[in-house]
Amino acid sequence: MASSARVSERRSAGAMSPPLFSLPEARHRFTISTREALHHKTLKPLLNAFNQIPGSENEKKCTLDQAFRVIVEEEIINKAPCENLLAIISLAINGVTEGICTASTPFVLLGDVLDCLPLDQCDKIFTFVEKNVATWKSNMFYSAGKNYLLRMCNDLLRRLSKSQNTVFCGRIQLFLARLFPLSEKSGLNLQSQFNLENVTVFNTNEHESTLGQKHSEERDEGMDVEEGEMGDDEAPTSCSIPIDYNLYRKFWSLQDYFRNPVQCYEKVSWKTFLKYSEEVLAVFKSYKLDDTQASRKKLEELKTGGEHVYFAKFLTSEKLMDLQLSDSNFRRHILLQYLILFQYLKGQVKFKSSNYVLTDEQSLWIEDTTKAVYQHILNTEENWNSWKNEGCPSFVKERPPDSKPMRPARKRPAPEDFLGKGPNKKILMGNEELTRLWNLCPDNMEACKSESREYMPTLEEFFEEAIEQADPENMVENKYKAVNNSNYGWRALRLLARRSPHFFQPTNQQFKSLPEYLENMVIKLAKELPPPSEEIKTGEDEDEEDNDALLKENNESPEVQRDKPMTGEQMEAFAIRLGEHWRALAPYLEMKDSDIRQIEADSDDVKMRAKQLLVAWQDQEGAHATPENLITALSKAGLGDLAESLTNDTDSSS
Repeated sequence: MASSARVSERRSAGAMSPPLFSLPEARHRFTISTREALHHKTLKPLLNAFNQIPGSENEKKCTLDQAFRVIVEEEIINKAPCENLLAIISLAINGVTEGICTASTPFVLLGDVLDCLPLDQCDKIFTFVEKNVATWKSNMFYSAGKNYLLRMCNDLLRRLSKSQNTVFCGRIQLFLARLFPLSEKSGLNLQSQFNLENVTVFNTNEHESTLGQKHSEERDEGMDVEEGEMGDDEAPTSCSIPIDYNLYRKFWSLQDYFRNPVQCYEKVSWKTFLKYSEEVLAVFKSYKLDDTQASRKKLEELKTGGEHVYFAKFLTSEKLMDLQLSDSNFRRHILLQYLILFQYLKGQVKFKSSNYVLTDEQSLWIEDTTKAVYQHILNTEENWNSWKNEGCPSFVKERPPDSKPMRPARKRPAPEDFLGKGPNKKILMGNEELTRLWNLCPDNMEACKSESREYMPTLEEFFEEAIEQADPENMVENKYKAVNNSNYGWRALRLLARRSPHFFQPTNQQFKSLPEYLENMVIKLAKELPPPSEEIKTGEDEDEEDNDALLKENNESPEVQRDKPMTGEQMEAFAIRLGEHWRALAPYLEMKDSDIRQIEADSDDVKMRAKQLLVAWQDQEGAHATPENLITALSKAGLGDLAESLTNDTDSSS
C-alpha cells in the first residue's frame, strides 16, 4: 500500500509540473508564426507564440533568432526580392523592441543578406541601413550591433572597387562617420602613423620623357610665328625656367616627403628635400599664372561641358606639367602640403621619436618658408593635434555624481522656534518695526492679492493727459506732449499690451517713431473711451446745459443714431452675438485675406476673433464705421437675424 501511494504521488507531481521546452517544436511554431506575421505585417502572431511556448526566456529568444535566419536563408535561395528580406529584418527590429529576440538579431540577418546578394542588390539593402542609422545609435541596439555593422561595412568595402564603385564606398564611409562618435577608438589613428601606401607614380625613366623634345619643337614652331600674328588670349606663358625632365622629376619626388615626413630628420634626405623645394618654389615665383580672362573661360567650359570629373590622386602626366604650374588651385594644393609637413616637423606629437629633432638651421628655413607661403592657414589644426596627443578623449562630458555636502550645525534658531510665539500668536521678527510690518498681514498670498497692490492704471487714467494734449483746441506743442517722453512711451506700450486690443491688431500703417505710433493710438482711444471728467459746475447754468443736452439727445432720430460711429461698448456687445459668424462677415467688410489669417492665428476664441474683426474694420473705416454700414454688410453676408438685432439695439438706445 505504501509503495502504491508513492507511485500515485509521483504521478500527481508529474502531472502538475510545467511542460518541458522542445527545440524542434518551438522552432516549427516560430517559423509558422513568422510567416504569418510577415503576411499580415504585424508582430502579434509572434508575441502570441512567444507567450504560449513553454521554456525560459533565453531559450525562446535563441530559437526565434534561429527561425529568422532559416527564413532569410529560404528567401535568398528562392531569389526573393529585396523588399521581402527587408520586411524580415524590420520584423526582427520590432521583435527586439518588444523583447522577444536578442538585440544582435537584425545585424546578423543584415550580415547574412549582404554576404549572399550581388552588389546591385546590396546597394538597396544598404539604403535601408542608412535610413535606420538613428535606430542603430539608440541604447537598445548600439552596444550590441556596432561591431557587427563595422565588420559588415568592411566586408562590403573589400568587395567594392574604389575606381568603379566610388559613390558606394563613399556612402559606407559616411555611414560609419554618422554611426560612431568622433572619439571612437576603432576609427582613429592613435599612434599618428602615416599612410605609406599612398605612392604617387610618375615617369622615372628620362629616356622615355618627351619634355625636352616638346620644348625644342615649341621653340622651333615659335620661330615661324611673326610678331602680331598671335592674339592676346594665345600668348605663350613667360617663364624664366624651362620645363624639362629634371624639374618634372624633382617636383613629383617631393610627394614622397609629404607622404613620409620622417625622412626630413635624416641629413641626406633633408638636403635633397631642401634642394628640390627651393627649385620648385622658385618656379612658382617666376612662372606666370593664368590670367583672369582665361580662368573665366575655363569656368564657363566647366559649366557648359557637362559633369565635372574629380580625381582623388594627382595627374602626373608630363603633358599636363605646363598647365598645372599655371593653375592657381594646383599651386594652392602643393603649398598646403608644405604647411602640413612643416607643422608636423615643428609640432609636439605624442608618438614622435625623441631622435626626431630639427636643427636651428632647419627651423629657421621652415619659419622663413612658412611666412612666404602663408602664415595663419593651419592655426586651427593645433587643437586637433593636442586632442590626438591626449589620446582622443570623448567630447561628451559626464556629469559628476551628486555629492551633497554635510550641512553645518545651525547657529541660528529655526523659524518654527520663534514664529507665532508672541502674544495672540504674533510673529516676532526680532525688531519692533519688522514685527509690525509682518503682522499687518501674516499670510503672504493674501497680502499679494490685496487691492492696494494693484498698481496697473486703467487706460482712461493713464492716457487722459495724452488725449487732452492731442486735442487741437488745446494747442499743445509737440515737444511738450507726453508721448514724446521715452519713459512715458515705454510704460504706454506695456499698458496697451495688457489692456488694449489695438496693440496686437495688424495694420498697414507704417510708423517711423514711437511717438508717432502712440499719437495714433491716442486718437483711437479717444474715440472709444468716455470723455475726461470735467469740474463740477454749480448754479442754474449747469442745470440748463444738462437739460438742453438731454433734450437734444432724446430728439435725435434712430436714423441719426445709426449714422454715428459705433462705440466700444456697442462693438463689445455685438461681438459676443456675432461669434462664429465673423468669418462669413469679414469679406463684406472689405477685409484682406492676410488680415483674416492674422486674426485666426492670434486667437482660437471665436468671440475674440469677432471683436478683433470689428476693431480692424473700425481702424480701416474710421468715421464711416457706423451701425448703418455694419447692418448693410450683415444683410449682404446673409446674416439677416444679426442685422435685425443690431437695428433694434440702435433704435432702443435712441
